[in-house]
Amino acid sequence: MRTNGTETRNFMTDSRGRHVPADLVTDLDKLRDQTVRSIAGKALEERDRLAAVKTSLREEVLTYLNLSAEKYGKKYGGKKGNVTLLSYDGMYKITIAINETIVFDERLQLAKQIIDDCITKWSVGSRDEIRALVQDAFYVDKAGKINSARILGLRRLKIEDLDWQQAMKLISDSIQIAGSKEYLRVYEQTGEGAYRQIPLDVAAL
Repeated sequence: MRTNGTETRNFMTDSRGRHVPADLVTDLDKLRDQTVRSIAGKALEERDRLAAVKTSLREEVLTYLNLSAEKYGKKYGGKKGNVTLLSYDGMYKITIAINETIVFDERLQLAKQIIDDCITKWSVGSRDEIRALVQDAFYVDKAGKINSARILGLRRLKIEDLDWQQAMKLISDSIQIAGSKEYLRVYEQTGEGAYRQIPLDVAAL
């Protein structure tokens, strides 16, 4: 609101940070603004509520795990995660899982060079599928990232070549844990005996 002598005008801020006199904003723009702000406000409240629920659920699970350990004279510790709990009738399942973000250091490129040399020295034909797997594994997407699961999948190939084995060791040695995230999920059993996750995401409802 700005006062100029006896004149008082209300202002609305646009997306470029400019103060626009409210009487110059159309009724439709005002209604859109009110609608978006109302929905955003409710979404923010729900986000905060779900965050509190998540914290409460996690604490409840960890309390149970500690009580369970105490029954055997132990203390629940170490890296928490990758735990599955079932209700007595098996109707509900709770899992806590730790997903780690894996990156590779400079040794991955050395491994790639050795792998390329291996493919070159091997006879053409029976190794063509290996070449395709390697090219797929080291594919870099538009974001400049590689698929770590495909890289690690190369280690499962049964190839006895010593140079290949050296490359696989380099891949293993190059693994770095960039971070980890904990996920708590709740499932309910379906009529077929499988489990279906109870969605806590609006988009999944």
